[in-house]
Amino acid sequence: MTHTTVRIAMNGVTGRMGHRQHLVRSVLALRDQGGLVLADGTRIRPEPVLVGRSAHKLRALAERHGVEHWSCDLDAVLGDGTIGIYFDAQITAAREEAVRKAIAAGKHLYVEKPTAGSLDGALELARLAQEAGVKNGVVQDKLFLPGLRKLRRLVESGFFGRILSVRGEFGYWVFEGDLQQAQRPSWNYRAEDGGGIAADMFPHWEYVLHELFGPVRSVQAHLTTHIPRRWDESGAPYDATADDAAYGIFELAGGIVAQINSSWAVRVHRDELVEFQVDGTEGSAVAGLRHCRIQHRAGTPRPVWNPDVPASEPFRAQWQEVPDNAAFDNGFKAQWELFLRHVVRDEPWRWDLAAGARGVQLAELARRSSAEGRRLDVPEPIR
Repeated sequence: MTHTTVRIAMNGVTGRMGHRQHLVRSVLALRDQGGLVLADGTRIRPEPVLVGRSAHKLRALAERHGVEHWSCDLDAVLGDGTIGIYFDAQITAAREEAVRKAIAAGKHLYVEKPTAGSLDGALELARLAQEAGVKNGVVQDKLFLPGLRKLRRLVESGFFGRILSVRGEFGYWVFEGDLQQAQRPSWNYRAEDGGGIAADMFPHWEYVLHELFGPVRSVQAHLTTHIPRRWDESGAPYDATADDAAYGIFELAGGIVAQINSSWAVRVHRDELVEFQVDGTEGSAVAGLRHCRIQHRAGTPRPVWNPDVPASEPFRAQWQEVPDNAAFDNGFKAQWELFLRHVVRDEPWRWDLAAGARGVQLAELARRSSAEGRRLDVPEPIR
């Protein structure tokens, strides 16, 4: 059996997402299962090299997970010819410079979104990677969630007929940090550090809408900061300068209308933290992170509006659960596997930095739309 070891410089793994999803549940999970087995029996074995600014945190992380190599010197790591991939999960404000260095060093790239703080920056990274001939990808994890994979199955089967609309609700209450510790880092609420829910979530909504329903043709958004004062990790108060809620209406190719609310200042009254309802002429579906429920045209009840009597219909019970019909692995891990196959065997891959730039573009247009109070057209998809 042939073994191929791929050394991966992982920058930003002391943060919540980089640690839990990318290091522990993806790369280390692949390492601990003996690697990724290809059809011919070849095993791709990922070997992480931890990179960051805090020697104390990196050392503790490496010891906890049995990782041999770590460094606070990014330039030295990128100069190591045995390292093939650079992964970036830093704060957005630090990503662009580091990715530029990795491209110059000839490393293949896999980065979190948003890929840069501006559309110009995102397009420049995509151009530089293409010119350098390095394989590159952006994390688009929502596509690999069980609920959205079931939703894709419904779309591809023609279940909906002509799709009319998509309604999305995402969010939860992020504690301010005074009475209870916040569940998100404070930089998320500082615009000067690249924070803001539109910058964070609109890139997600772009690829979800683009891949499942069609390219976004226009956007009208309202961004706001509902909670202007928060407390940071040390307990010090600070002014929140970034938006913590974004309300968007998107027109898609073919006339589909999508409306998605994103908020870190909303209390959850849903089955999951994110849910999408899709309505079509032949049927509807509600998909979350894991579950997906459907109601077909032939089985749709006939509600009658009568506010004078209590509702007697069990509306939620009238929907049917879509079965798994497959074993779903961690969504981040599933995309990591595809990227490793792409790097080692040049297998197909479409979630590149150019695709990531579309998400940055949508977030940028949303900010403009909110500031100008008008709907904006979205140019043709960037490729």
